[in-house]
Amino acid sequence: MTPQRISTLACLSFLAVAACSSSSPAPAAGGAGTTTDSGNANVGGSGSGSGGSASGSGGSMDSAVSAGSSSGTGSSGSSGSGGGTASSSSGGSSGPTGAGDAGGATSASDAAGGPQGGDAGGGAPSDGMAAPIEAGPVGDGGAPSPLMNFFVSSDTSMTGNLGGLTGADARCQRLATAVGHGDKTWRAYLSADSPVTNARDRIGNGPYYNSLGLMVAADNNALHPHSGDPSLFIDEHGHRINGQWTGSPAPLEHDILTGSTTLGMLDVGFTCTNWTATTGNSFVGHADGLGPGMSMAAMYTPWNSSHTGQCANTAPGGGAGRIYCFVGP
Repeated sequence: MTPQRISTLACLSFLAVAACSSSSPAPAAGGAGTTTDSGNANVGGSGSGSGGSASGSGGSMDSAVSAGSSSGTGSSGSSGSGGGTASSSSGGSSGPTGAGDAGGATSASDAAGGPQGGDAGGGAPSDGMAAPIEAGPVGDGGAPSPLMNFFVSSDTSMTGNLGGLTGADARCQRLATAVGHGDKTWRAYLSADSPVTNARDRIGNGPYYNSLGLMVAADNNALHPHSGDPSLFIDEHGHRINGQWTGSPAPLEHDILTGSTTLGMLDVGFTCTNWTATTGNSFVGHADGLGPGMSMAAMYTPWNSSHTGQCANTAPGGGAGRIYCFVGP
């Protein structure tokens, strides 16, 4: 080999070593912290990342690559294009789209249990509990349930003179007819002294349904031990009776005329002379089964037999001369 050729090969080897040593290692993909490279690189000269974002902006590329830069951002919980490295093709095209197109690359915090990329982030999910919805009055645009065979009278009486059992029955029939249930035979739940009449014998054997179609009791025997309940012992329009329950309007009107014991038998001498007089005393039950201060003491809970009332004025003590109406046997 000639000295000229040896000199040429040595020169080429020197140039190759110099070219290799001039390149620098590519920075790591975006992670916590920042890496800077002042030399030429095929990957963007600086790279930074925090929580799954990556960016690169660039140092110039070497002689094999035209100058270009690549940048991209992608973060957990927001939409963006994923950061990527520059391609070493001519023209320095931008980095490939990352998973961030669907909402950003998954960050380190995601791996630790944070929200995944693409999650809009929103607030905590609802606990799934909706405010309780109470059935509205059937009188507000609808008829009572076709099952209705019991209600508390919506009208009132200032005294215990109801026109006897006949007058009380007619009252129930009239109220039922007004709401489309006049095809049934209705009876007032009242006992009488003469002739001896027990209220429980004047009504059908059940099951008993109120105007909202809710069952009050399965049969006569189950009905009588029942406590009053403002959501069950309601009028023919679906309205609750003013009582001791939370939020009740005034005046107090939960005393319902019965003249009966808790078993539905005659309570002798407490029928306002068979519901024809304004003298003497009656016996009443509590539609809501509650006493003062929402007391549930045993004396206040019976729906049909709680305490005495006045025949001359049904208001004192918390009444309004209302009665219970049932479909007859």
